Amino acid sequence: MIRLDNVKVSFKDKVAVDLGRVVEIKDGERVGIIGSNGAGKTTLLRSILGLVPHKGNITLSIPSNEIAVHMQQNSYIETVPIRVIIEMIMGCRINENPKLVEMIKFFEFEECLKKRWKHLSGGQKQRLTLILVMCKDSEIAMFDEVTSGLDFETRQRLVEKLVEWYRDRKTTLLITSHYYTELDNLATKILYLKDGRVVDYGSKEELFRKYCGNAVLIFEDTERASAIAKDHKRIFSSDEDIALSCSSMEEELEITEKLIKNHINYRRSDNDIEMMTINAGRNDE
Repeated sequence: MIRLDNVKVSFKDKVAVDLGRVVEIKDGERVGIIGSNGAGKTTLLRSILGLVPHKGNITLSIPSNEIAVHMQQNSYIETVPIRVIIEMIMGCRINENPKLVEMIKFFEFEECLKKRWKHLSGGQKQRLTLILVMCKDSEIAMFDEVTSGLDFETRQRLVEKLVEWYRDRKTTLLITSHYYTELDNLATKILYLKDGRVVDYGSKEELFRKYCGNAVLIFEDTERASAIAKDHKRIFSSDEDIALSCSSMEEELEITEKLIKNHINYRRSDNDIEMMTINAGRNDE
C-alpha cells in the first residue's frame, strides 16, 4: 500500500510536485504515472523512496529501502564481465541463487554474462538492470521509463516480458512511461500529472468514460465524414482524424450505421490512454 497525502516537493523556488490531494494505491494495483517532461513523474518516485525532501505525508506498507526500483539512468563498471558485476551486486555466485538463475533464464540473458557493459545493446543493458531489480521480489516495484531510448521491437519484447512476469503476481507496480501503449497491458490505473499537479487519478476505464465517453469512433476527416460528425459530440484526437464520443450503445450504433452506409472506414476504442490524456489535459486548461 502507498498513501500520498498532499505531497509537495520544491527545489529552491521551483515547485516540482504539488499533489494537492490524497492518492492511495492499494496492494497489488498497477499504476501508470503519465505526463509530459517536467510533469514531476520521476520526482514523485524519488520522494516515495525518500531520496528528496518533501512536505506532506507518505505512508508505505514496507520500508522504502525494500522497494525494487528501476530508474532511468543506470551504469556499471566497464572493465569486468557482466557475470562479475551481477555477483558483486548480489553478493553471491549466480549458481548459488535460484531466483537469480530463474531471472537470467527468463530474460534470455545467459549469452550476455561474459560480455562487458560497454558491449551490451540498449535492450541488453535494460534487461541486466531488470534482472537485478526484479530479483529483489519486493511487494512494491517502480519502473521509471524502463524502455526509454529503445527501438520499437526491443521495447515491445521488454514490455511483453514484464507483463508475463507480473501477470499472476500481487506486486504493486508504479510505472512511468511516455509510451501509452505500454501501459495498456501493464497498468490498471492512471495517475496523470501536469506541472507537478494531479490532473486526475483512477482506473483506465473510469477515466476514459469521464473524458471520452463510453466509446469513441475514429475515422478520416473528409467532407462526407464531417457532415456526419456535425450532429454528434466531437472530441480531441492525437492526429487530424475525427473522433466522436458515444455516450451510449444506441448512439454508437446510430453513428456506425451512418459510417457503414457512407462506406467510411473507422476504428473503435473504449480504453485509449493517449486519447483520454489529450482530452483530460484540454479539460484542465
